[in-house]
Amino acid sequence: IYLFIENLICICPLRKKCFAAEIVLITGSANGIGRQIALKFAPLGVNLVLWDIDDEGNKETCRLAQEKGANRVFVYHCDCSNREDIYEKADKVRKEVGDVTILINNAGILIGKKFCDTSDEDFEKTLRINFFSQVWTCKAFLPAMMACNRGHLVSIASASELLGSYRMTDYSASKHAVVGLMEAINSELYHAGKCGIKTTIICPYFINTKLSKGFQSAKPLLLPVYDSEYVACKILDAIKKEKFYLIMPPIIRLFGLKTVCLISFIPRKLIQCFESYMKFPESMDKAYGQK
Repeated sequence: IYLFIENLICICPLRKKCFAAEIVLITGSANGIGRQIALKFAPLGVNLVLWDIDDEGNKETCRLAQEKGANRVFVYHCDCSNREDIYEKADKVRKEVGDVTILINNAGILIGKKFCDTSDEDFEKTLRINFFSQVWTCKAFLPAMMACNRGHLVSIASASELLGSYRMTDYSASKHAVVGLMEAINSELYHAGKCGIKTTIICPYFINTKLSKGFQSAKPLLLPVYDSEYVACKILDAIKKEKFYLIMPPIIRLFGLKTVCLISFIPRKLIQCFESYMKFPESMDKAYGQK
């Protein structure tokens, strides 16, 4: 119900968000959604800050962004699984660029192993990159936003946050944690009177990137695998309209009912039957089950 009302309001936003001179930091910017988001922001007069461990990919994103009209692009090698590296690079960004005003936490990994086949090291790695990196970046950049009551936190979560999925125990857990974190931060900001700082949580289904390893939906009309450029367009639109949630495709919103304590109306068995109908386990086995 909340999402319906929010979407209705966002059809005709009260004001158009201007991005000129904003400092936009994107983690995981070397390819996939991160690169596409950077390219969508490039012609809007922002200062782009790109973080990734893939130096060559990040340089290519920088080049493409400049071709799209970006005036100032700053590229940093940053290991988002490493707390010290994040804090060190955050200090450099503050000194060399300024205070980040739009933080887009996009860095993530998907291993795709079954729970008993996922090593402790892999589980911890997933949590560090997918969840703790967002904790650390928010800790690094949020205080400056709070000082001026201005900014925007954007977190790339996942539709798997709404229902734990096959071969995604570590991934689903990390994304569920991200949503809980951002909802709680948003609550703290609201009660502190910091309503100038916006929060947007992105929950997409599979996207055609390296992360998805060629995953193919057995029912593309219901659960399409989106193109990364299309998703980036939707994300930019959600940021412009200051939407709290972006959930795609629309059918995924049905599983969001449990976030408002209505899960009793959707028994777990029904969700499992839906997964079977969608042939989700078979699609995951095909994409991630290769030895």
